[in-house]
This record gives sequence, structure tokens and C-alpha cells, in this order.
Amino acid sequence: MAKRVQMKRGLGRGLETLIGDLTLDETEALRNPKESAAAPSASVPIEFLKPDPSQARKDFPIDSLKELAKSIASTGIIQPIIVRADHESEGNYWIVAGERRWRAAQLAQVKEVPVAIHELSEEQCLEISIIENVQREDLNPIEEAHAYRNLMDRFGKTQERVADALGKSRSHIANTLRLLKLPDEVQKMVREGTLTSGHARAVMASRDPVELARNIVSRGLSVRQAEALSKSDAKRTTKSKPAKWRKDADTEALEAELAANLGSKVNLQMSKDKSEGKLVIQFKTLQKLETLITALNEVASKIRDSKVN
Repeated sequence: MAKRVQMKRGLGRGLETLIGDLTLDETEALRNPKESAAAPSASVPIEFLKPDPSQARKDFPIDSLKELAKSIASTGIIQPIIVRADHESEGNYWIVAGERRWRAAQLAQVKEVPVAIHELSEEQCLEISIIENVQREDLNPIEEAHAYRNLMDRFGKTQERVADALGKSRSHIANTLRLLKLPDEVQKMVREGTLTSGHARAVMASRDPVELARNIVSRGLSVRQAEALSKSDAKRTTKSKPAKWRKDADTEALEAELAANLGSKVNLQMSKDKSEGKLVIQFKTLQKLETLITALNEVASKIRDSKVN
């Protein structure tokens, strides 16, 4: 049986925290696939490889690819591309890590590429892809946010577990995820690098994030300037809103009385001038709803009877 080990900080630590069941040989294969016997190495035709849909990175700037293509044309691909077999198409492989090298190799018109073959689950592939790209800072903030969200939604990871695995703080994970709440146009600016994640977080409190983001880009504002502009905008928005009605002691007493009689939590809300409002009665089961409806119908019936008499 292969020996299990405590992996060091970095890629190995991240894999241990997220996956938790890699053997010593498998760990060494991911750290140095070229030399590990646990990862069979081969040279395969470049067209036999295809991008994995779970790949965290989506944007590959052409200028950067061209620079890498020149290097590959001169010295070749030094580190094998990590792949897993496509069991539905014999002889073909899904790329786990190294899609950028694969794309650049195509530009360099390379016919074959070195690969390290691993048997990995879809979840492990996604985790490895995220770890590799995040630690190399290859992902833009939006890709990074989607990668975290993908891990959490598809595989039930918590923010704490993702943060620990990647050596990030929980606040970093949370703040990055918040970027996905931005309008599409602002997210596009972040993906393209015209707006930093710091700028993007600054516009979140704005009444019009798109307008503020355009303003930041056109004026070339720093993050600090953007934050100041966003705070100023938020203050203007707050002042323009009508003051909210605050419950007085009589209203709270009425809520308590209704709650006691109905056996449910009650929330009474009124406008500032008390000309209108709403009454919210909460229930946790359908049976409780039926009980409330019966009680309300009885009250309505008594009111009708009193009017008739």
C-alpha cells in the first residue's frame, strides 16, 4: 500500500486540504510529473488533447501566448502537460493543467507535446486547476471568483476550506466572490484588466456601479480616489431616501399581543406618516398556515356580524 504523507505548504498542501487522499507517489507526480513513475509520461499528437470544461482559466491573451510560443519553438515544452484519459474517446485526453502551454504549442506549430497521465476525478481536476492558476496568479479576479464559486456549488466546499487549501484568508475568498454580484459590464472591465479588483469592490456601494466604473476608467482614478467617490455617492443616495418609520412602544405592544393570540411571529410596518403599512404573519408549517387562516376567517366573520347587528 502506498504511503500517505503530510504535504508541505503550497501546491501539495492545497491538494491535501481539498482532496485529502493522495498517496505519496501521486503527490510527487503532481509536483514533478516528468520524473514520477506514478504519472506515465508520453509524447502525444497535439490534436489528441482538449481543454477540460472544468478549467478555471478562461481568458488567454494572445500577446502572452505568442511570447510563450516563441519560447516553445526555441526550447520545447520543458514541463509535461498534466492530463487525464478521456474514457469515451480512446487515445484522447482532457487537459488538467497546462492549457496555456498547449495553446501556445499550437501557435508554434508543434506536432507532439509531452504529457503526464493521471487518473483523476472531475472534482480533483477542478481543484488542481484552481490551485495551479491561483498560486501562479494566472487567473483574473473574475475567473478566480467563478472558480471558488464552482468549487463551493458543485462539490460542497465551504469558504473556510477553500481559503485554507489555497493559503488565502477567508476574507479574500469572500471579497473575491462578491465580485460576481457586479453588473456584467463591470465584470468585463475587471476581466480585461481595465479595472482592478480593488476598484471593483469600491463601486459595489454605488447606486450605479456601471456609471462609477466608467468614470474611474476614463479619469484614471486610484483605488483610494474611487473609494472616496463611491462613499460620496452613497451618502447622496442615503440623503435622498425618505426617513424610515420607527416602531414606538404602542406598536411593539400590539405586535406582542397579536403574536400571543395567533401563536406566530408578527411584524407590523408603517409608513412615516402612518397613512399605510403592512402586517406580516410568519408560519413554519402548512398546518400552522391552515390554523392561521381559520383564525383570521373567524375574526372576519365576527366583524361582518357586528356590522350587520
